[in-house]
Amino acid sequence: MTQSTIKNFQEFEPQNGDAPDSLVLLLHGLGSNGRDLISLAPLWAKSLPGTVFISPEAPEACDMVPPGYPESFQWFSLQTRDPDALFRGAQNAAPVLWKFMDEQRARFGLPAHKVALVGFSQGTMMSLYAGPRYQEKIAGILGYSGALIGGAPAGPQTLHKMPVHLIHGEHDDVVPIAAYHAAREALEHNGYSVSGHTTPFLQHSIDQKGLESGAGFLRSLF
Repeated sequence: MTQSTIKNFQEFEPQNGDAPDSLVLLLHGLGSNGRDLISLAPLWAKSLPGTVFISPEAPEACDMVPPGYPESFQWFSLQTRDPDALFRGAQNAAPVLWKFMDEQRARFGLPAHKVALVGFSQGTMMSLYAGPRYQEKIAGILGYSGALIGGAPAGPQTLHKMPVHLIHGEHDDVVPIAAYHAAREALEHNGYSVSGHTTPFLQHSIDQKGLESGAGFLRSLF
């Protein structure tokens, strides 16, 4: 069952010693935890010294690991890949993420246009679902190795369209490369500005080229 709030998160403070001028939320993938993507923060902080990076722990214990398996979480279940079930899962988890976004914005006094979402795998699915449907327009979405659930948010389903940067390994054996092309086509068709690339031979991970590309995108937002 989805918790009503995000209780745990990892944080990497701005490296310039000042109050944050921007916020990047890092959404981990299925079966991982908040410590996973926070490892990206020291790499990106070199070009974003005023940014605070926060990596929240998804609100559910992962249901695809043995009971009691430690520190393994999910935004929603992926035991079934039925599109309607995936959509409902993201729909149920989104208010929890939105509440956390509200809390962190209030904590640092930051407007929505100084907030970006970064996701990996299921974290990208959540980012692409929740970002456009947030109450205010955020700066942008960076997604690695993910997929678009329920088609591109459009019309009454969404409030805002922001820049999206997608990166995917061409040999991804977890989320097939077809998901990248489908997401990009649907987003562009619905008026989103989409950038990014695929990487030959890369599997379900982030390489140096992807890190540098992501850093450049985030830098362009702030």
